[in-house]
Amino acid sequence: MNTDAMIVPAEFPQLQALAWSRDISRPIPAEEAFALYERNWRFVDQKHLTVREKQLIQELAKKFGHGILLTTT
Repeated sequence: MNTDAMIVPAEFPQLQALAWSRDISRPIPAEEAFALYERNWRFVDQKHLTVREKQLIQELAKKFGHGILLTTT
């Protein structure tokens, strides 16, 4: 994944929910998306993560979290 990659929250259901206070059609930097997931993991409905979104989270964790997504659950 390119560190300059931009992610559109509207394309990922759980990220869309986390970005509720933003324009979800506006791309955000990949690192910011990772921070949203990590900071708000308790609000992610893991049972409803799509395969594509799971892959995104794994890629983001690998790139920005050294393979780890820090969660409180």
